This record gives sequence, C-alpha cells and structure tokens, in this order.
Amino acid sequence: MRDISRRSLLRGTGALASTTALGASDWASAWAARNPFAPERGARLLLLRWSGFVQTKPEKVAFERLVADYTAATGVEIEVIEASLDEVPLKAMFAATVGNGPDLIWSLNDDAHLLASRLVDVSDVAEYLGARLGGWYPVAREYGMRRDRWICLPVAIKGYYLNFRPSWVGEAGFASFPTNLADFMTLAKRLKRDGHPMGFALGNSPSDGNSWCYWLLWAFGGGVADADDRMIINRSETVAALDYVRELFPNLLPDVLRWTDKDNNAAFLHGAISVTNNPIVVYDKLRAEGNPMADDVDHAVFPLGLSGQPAELHIMYPMMLFKHSRYPNAAKSFMAFMMEHPNYDRWLYAAAGYLSHTLKAYAANPVWTEDPKRTVFREAGARSKSYAYPGHLGYAASAAFSDLVVVRMFAAVAAGRCTPKEAAETAASKLSRYFNA
Repeated sequence: MRDISRRSLLRGTGALASTTALGASDWASAWAARNPFAPERGARLLLLRWSGFVQTKPEKVAFERLVADYTAATGVEIEVIEASLDEVPLKAMFAATVGNGPDLIWSLNDDAHLLASRLVDVSDVAEYLGARLGGWYPVAREYGMRRDRWICLPVAIKGYYLNFRPSWVGEAGFASFPTNLADFMTLAKRLKRDGHPMGFALGNSPSDGNSWCYWLLWAFGGGVADADDRMIINRSETVAALDYVRELFPNLLPDVLRWTDKDNNAAFLHGAISVTNNPIVVYDKLRAEGNPMADDVDHAVFPLGLSGQPAELHIMYPMMLFKHSRYPNAAKSFMAFMMEHPNYDRWLYAAAGYLSHTLKAYAANPVWTEDPKRTVFREAGARSKSYAYPGHLGYAASAAFSDLVVVRMFAAVAAGRCTPKEAAETAASKLSRYFNA
C-alpha cells in the first residue's frame, strides 16, 4: 500500500496545491486503485447527514463534490439525504430499532454509544487513517471508541469558542483576552461598567449553554461523574463553580436566563453584548455581508481553570455504519476516502472554521492560518473533552447532557432561586436516576 509522506502532510498549502495539480478526479481514481476496503459488487449506499446553516453552504458543496468523485472512481452510487441536527439522532434511533434505513448516518455527539450494538466495528478504518494522518486527538477516541473497538468514525468537531469585541475589551484595559478565571471575572465587571455586558445562555440551550457551563464546572475541578462513572456533582468543586457564576451573573445581560441557542447570536450581532461563546458563524455572517463590524470581532479559547490544563466542551460529528447495511465494505471505503489526505483537506478548507479536524495532521491545513481569526478553532480537537469527562460516554452522561442538568443548576444560582449548595444537591437528586447513586 502506497503511503503519503508525513512531509507532504505538514506542508499545508502544498496539500491543496497538489490536489489541484493532479486533479481531484485523477487523485480519486488513483486512490480507488489501492483502496484497502474493496466495495462489494453492485454496491449502493444511502447516507443521512445533518443540514447546516447558510454560512456552511461551501462545506455542503465540497461534500457533494467529494461524493461525486468517490462514485466516479469506484462506481458506488451514494444517495445523500439531509435532516436537521435535532432530527438526525431520532432517525438514527429509529433505523437502529427497525434494522433498516440509511447505511451511514452522520450524526452528533455520543449517538454511537447509545446504539453500539447495532453498529459495524470500524476499527480497521480508524486505525488505517490514524496511522497515516498523525493519529486521533484523545476526544476523538472518547467519542469513537467503546472499550477496545471503534464504533463510529469521528469525522469533525465544531468549536464553541469565545466571540468578543476587541475594541471593547481593549477599552476595559485588556490588550488580549484573559487566560485565567480571575482576569475573566475582572473583564466581565469592567465591560458591564462600560455598558457592554457579556452574555452566556442559561435557558433551553443544549449547545451554547452546555458548552460554557461544562467548561466552568470543569474549570473548578468538578464533573458530573468520576473516572469510575460514580456521580460526583454534589461536591465542593461544584459549589465553588456555582459561587463563581453567582458573582459573574450580575455582569451579564439579564436576558440570558431565557436564551436558547440562537439568542446569543442575535444579541452579539446587535451590539447588546461584548462576549459570548459560539461557533465561527457570527463572524462569517458579518464578513459575507461586508459588515464593517467584522473587523471588530475576534475569537479566544476559554480561560484555563485551576488545573492549568484546557478542558472545553465542543460538539462532535461522528459517522456511524449500521449492521443492517448490505454493503459494509463500500461504506468503509467511503469513510476512508472522505478522511484521506488530500480529500479531507479540500472539505475542511471549505468549512472555513465552522468544523475542525479530529486527525492531527490536518492542523497544517491553510484554513487555520489564512485568516488569523479562524486560528483558535484549530484547537478544538486538542482542547475538548467529551461531556462525560472524566467518566465514560453512555446513557447516564447523555441523559445528563440532554436534560440540561448542568445548565439548569447554574441558572438556578444565577437567578437567585437557591444557594450553590442547594443547587448542587438538587442536581445530584436529578442525576441519581441515571447513575443509580
């Protein structure tokens, strides 16, 4: 099997240039000739994927091109259907239950861990790619593996980083965004004083709300469960995190208690807030519209917590292969094809920071450096944890995440409905039904 040299992987811009010089279809044909996962004769695949925002249209176009190249090179036709992010997990559950439906489903987070018995072992694909492309980030292994086998392919991760207005942060006395909790609190108070409050969702917000609340819980050494999957939320570390949010909340826009995932976008675009956590879509929207506000938008990683090590929550996008598929080799072939260099390079470049890589070699993609305001999103795979951290993915962690237990715990303290200790006790009571505590 001919391999691609590590040197070519690390050239970044050369990766895309080599694709153009050879021609994408020529490269696909060359790949098909040495394809380690030979498709079954007469194979046809049905793939269900999530539908994105308007700003992600280039990613969709690049994906369609990738599918067309694969079909031209292998003769395997792939029908792609779409559903909203909310619908995809439900459709995956239905397909697993009835034993029929799409061969491949490109879903999110830990769906594979809830459906593991219905999925094909894709360890051969994951190990093939990992060996060629610098290895997988630890969070990709968390979402991709169950015990000692790969139950899905963690295709990409969506970063939820801090979006901020550099001019207002500068006026508050910070030349760069804070990197520790003490300075973060100082900045929040100064921005509120200046009439530019921060805004972080504390309502029915499964993406933005969970993202920043789990970060804050971890920042103080807390967690939902420990490494042995014993529920630990009712501990002093959680109380310390809740004390922090009690001090932080008066410096936020009060509306955050009602915010869903879309409300912080609107508030930021209207200048009502100075800082929030979000993917890169706000900046991309402003830039696409030629809005001069884009010049005063930048992104930063979350400040480090007490451990001094990053622990952030970003959203995983895994691809699952179901046992009811008649053509598992063809499906594996496509999964490998999609994530191969330089195929994945073109797709990742088109995503323009909305999605980040899970294989380390793609940190060299020029998408991360041609616009410095995207660079922080390159770190999502390296800095992210699964929402089960430090425990393991499965029903209990998934239920805690879906039911917004952590978000509602922080919201209760922020709204003054209870003390930090009472909120931690209430959260523990809710979680006990999942963890059998």
